[in-house]
Amino acid sequence: MNRRDFIAMLGASAALTIPLGRNVWAASTASSQPNRKLVVVLLRGAVDGLSVLPPWSDKDYYQERGRIAIARPGEEGGAIRLDARFGLHPALAALYPLWQAGQLAFIPASGSPDPTRSHFDAQDYLESGTPGNKSTATGWLNRLLASFPAHGAGDRALALGATQPRILAGPQQIAVLGSGKSANRQSAFDRPKIAAAFDALYSGNDVLAQQYRLARSSREQLRMALETEMDEASRGAPLPDNFVGDAQRLGRLMRGNASLQIAFADLGGWDTHINQGHAEGMLANRLEPLGQGLATLARELGQDWDNTVVLVMSEFGRTIRENGSGGTDHGHGNVLWLLGGKINGGRILGQWAGLSERYQERDVPVFNDYRQITAQLLGAHLGLRDNQLASVFPSMPKFTNLGPLLRG
Repeated sequence: MNRRDFIAMLGASAALTIPLGRNVWAASTASSQPNRKLVVVLLRGAVDGLSVLPPWSDKDYYQERGRIAIARPGEEGGAIRLDARFGLHPALAALYPLWQAGQLAFIPASGSPDPTRSHFDAQDYLESGTPGNKSTATGWLNRLLASFPAHGAGDRALALGATQPRILAGPQQIAVLGSGKSANRQSAFDRPKIAAAFDALYSGNDVLAQQYRLARSSREQLRMALETEMDEASRGAPLPDNFVGDAQRLGRLMRGNASLQIAFADLGGWDTHINQGHAEGMLANRLEPLGQGLATLARELGQDWDNTVVLVMSEFGRTIRENGSGGTDHGHGNVLWLLGGKINGGRILGQWAGLSERYQERDVPVFNDYRQITAQLLGAHLGLRDNQLASVFPSMPKFTNLGPLLRG
């Protein structure tokens, strides 16, 4: 049994698979902040924050990224100008109306302070909420559920995907809802009987049979290589291709549903070591459905958008300098996204020192600890007290106030 399967099994008894429906959750007692909702989206594989939020006014950005830099605002394929320092990747154009409405904010140079560049370890620390400590058995979202009133608390969390994620591992019960219409769809050759029939049909030594066996072998090798890479970086999380549909279902399920307060989704495909692209290419093809999905979630939530905060994070960032394969390697600091009807947005938050100040001479530093950002958000949005926040993030350093994250 590998580590990913063990984590999936851990706490599986607490997971509940449910059918899709508006009335799955009955009304229950409210938390200290009734009707408030939190959605966490984890981008597994380490999305390139310097492409999501390109620092277009920083000369080092273009010096270090000759092929993959996002052009300056106003240029062909250029970033969408957010302020005098930063822009938004053009593939995320669907989110720009939220920025204009003050419902979207970004925090660069953020993430976990742990120095690991291992996807597995970094994701584990991000989800456990205890960077550097591998012994933590529960996820911080499960500990958050424990801070809610006991009655009905088990009906308040939903994970999109095939299994319970690490971030929701623990004694509090959650629901698991499958992701995407074709998340587990197989080709005909993945079905043993069909594959065996074709193998028998082309068992001879003629040219066509030899070509078939070569193609079959090549496909199997490619499939295994891709699965190995996906397991390492994305840990089985689906690509964002179907995220628009998932976000639509999630929004409709959460809208008007007072007892469903916590939702989690993870998306893979962000480990862009090769041919990352710039305004177009592999990364752009991932970002576009992600942005459209988040915009769809906001729309489908309707009036509940004002009571919802969406937190988008990734395990670490990527190197400032592009590599020889037109991609980027594992880095350190990244960009954390905040969305919601009451987010004090249209702003870049937190400390930023530019690309001349680097971690280990190659990466964006982490000036803004994700636990401090999230703790402040939980306090303002869900009304958690200091002792409750200490239970959610037990090893969090002294709190640094980032200013008001919410309006009103």
